[in-house]
Amino acid sequence: MFKFNKQLSALALLTMTSVGETMLTVAKASAQTQSYRIAASTTPQQLAVGPKERDIAALFDKWNAALQTGNPDEVVKLYAKDGVLLPTVSNKVRSTHSQMRDYFEHFLKYKPKGTILQQNVRIIDKLFAINSGVYSFNIIKNGKPGKVVARYSFVYRHDGNDWLIVDHHSSAMPE
Repeated sequence: MFKFNKQLSALALLTMTSVGETMLTVAKASAQTQSYRIAASTTPQQLAVGPKERDIAALFDKWNAALQTGNPDEVVKLYAKDGVLLPTVSNKVRSTHSQMRDYFEHFLKYKPKGTILQQNVRIIDKLFAINSGVYSFNIIKNGKPGKVVARYSFVYRHDGNDWLIVDHHSSAMPE
């Protein structure tokens, strides 16, 4: 048995599967049970430590570096299969990888380079974290440099190997 933060009212069990993977099952007080595959080399002690704020903050740099490749597939692979994107420069909610890819194909034409202006990192538990705040993007639009400032929130879930984006909301500042 594995001990979680008592505030979360959760029970977690680590079990080995037949293929040598480890399965983490979390049963929350609401009777919802969710299983996550984690690397066989992950120890309960590593899960107990959880992420640091700097680890979650660095996920923006990883996402921004994926933008710099100009390849929408590199960006989309950072999102969970059940992730949702509420993008800055589109009115459409993107809830599939193909919809996200469509958005990033268009957005990457602006050659965006992001910078965090203000961030607030919160570690929810060993598997979930949020980074929200304000970022800006230097872009090239119609051959001219420009800047877009937006509010953002990234919700991350650890899938056992990587932190993936399960919810990303970005909206241009109203002023």
